[in-house]
Amino acid sequence: MNINEHFKELKENYLFATVGAKFAAYQKAHPERKVIKLSIGDVTRPLAPVVIEAMHRAVDDMAHRETFKGYGPDQTCYGYDVLLDSIRNSYARKGVSLGADEIFISDGAKSDCGNILDLFSADNTVLVPDPVYPVYLDTNLMAGRRILFADANASNGFLPLPDDGVRADIIYICSPNNPTGAAYNREQLKLWVDYANRMGAVILYDAAYEYFVTDPALARSIFEVEGARTCAIELCSYSKTAGFTGVRCGYTVVPRELVRGGMRLNRMWARRQSTKFNGVSYITQMGAAAVFTEEGERQIAENLGYYRNNARIISECLDGLGIWYTGGKNSPYIWLKCPGGMESWAFFDYLLENANVVGTPGSGFGRNGEGYFRLTAFGTEENTREACRRIAALLQS
Repeated sequence: MNINEHFKELKENYLFATVGAKFAAYQKAHPERKVIKLSIGDVTRPLAPVVIEAMHRAVDDMAHRETFKGYGPDQTCYGYDVLLDSIRNSYARKGVSLGADEIFISDGAKSDCGNILDLFSADNTVLVPDPVYPVYLDTNLMAGRRILFADANASNGFLPLPDDGVRADIIYICSPNNPTGAAYNREQLKLWVDYANRMGAVILYDAAYEYFVTDPALARSIFEVEGARTCAIELCSYSKTAGFTGVRCGYTVVPRELVRGGMRLNRMWARRQSTKFNGVSYITQMGAAAVFTEEGERQIAENLGYYRNNARIISECLDGLGIWYTGGKNSPYIWLKCPGGMESWAFFDYLLENANVVGTPGSGFGRNGEGYFRLTAFGTEENTREACRRIAALLQS
C-alpha cells in the first residue's frame, strides 16, 4: 500500500496545537495561577439574540411534519433562499452584485480553503505570503504542490505586492490579514487582480475578517475591484463576523466568469460540493440568515465593537511601551515586534512564565514571522485589560 508521502513534509503538530499543549503543561504545573489566553482567534461573546431566535424557530420547524427539512435545496450546493438573499443583500451594500448560483454555503472558510484545491491539479505553483495562516501552506504541502512565498515584512507593512518576475497559478490573499492584521486598500488589490489576470492565475481571497474593516479606503470584498470576477474566488465566514466558531457556517463565492482550461470553476465547485459535501444544517442556515438582516447587523455590530475596543486597549498598551506593531485597527489581530530582539518562542515562554499571558509566536506562521508575536482581541475586556497590565508591568521592569 502506498501512502501520501507529502505528509512527511508537514511539521509534526499544527501551530495552535503546540501553543495549546504548552499552555496546558504550564497550567497543570501551576494550577494556582490564572493564565490569560490571547492566542487562538476564538470568540468569547455569545450569539446575537436575533440569531438565537431564528435557530429556535428552525428547531420548532424540525418538530412538525409540515415544516420538517431533510437535505437542503439542490443537495445544499447553494443553501436556502433566505440565506442566499441575505448574503446577496450584504454584498449589494458593498456595491457588489452576485447571482444566487455564485454563492456556496459551507461549514466555514477554513474547510473551503483546503477543499477548493480539488479544482486544481497538483502541478500548479502556489504563491502564499510569508508569514501565512498555516492552512494555506499545509493543505498545499499535503498535495505536493510547488510553493513560492511573497515576502511580507516591516518594510512593506506586511502587505507584499505582485512581482511579474514570479509566475504563480494559485495566489492566496487574506485581508485583513491573519496573522499580521494588515489590510490592502483597493488600489493595492487592483495590482493583484491585474497580475492574476495577466498570469491566468486564480486568487483565493480569504475575507474572514472583512467585518472588522471600518476604513472606507479599504476593500471588504475583492469583487469591489474591477477585473476580479475573471480571476478570484472569495472565501467568507460567520465565525468572526457573528461568533459562529462553534456553530460552523461560511460561504464561498465563485463567479460565473471565472474560466480556466476551458472549464467554468463555478460549475466545477458545484459538482465537487454535491459529490463530497452534504451541506450545512437547516437550523444553522436559518441562524446565519438572521445575521445580515437590519436587526442582525445592528446586534453583531455591538459584538464587533466590543472586540475592536479590546484591540484598541492592546494597541494603546503597546504604544505606551514603544513597541512596533501592525493591526489593531480594521482587524482583531495585533502583530508586534518582540521587544529586545527576542525570538518568537523565547518571548512566548517569557510572557507565559512571567506574566501568565499566552499569545502566538510569529515564527509559527513562517520564516518572516521570526521575531514577531500575535495577540488577539477576542478575549473578554476584563482579561484583555488585565493581560495588558501584566505585559506593561513586566516589560517596563
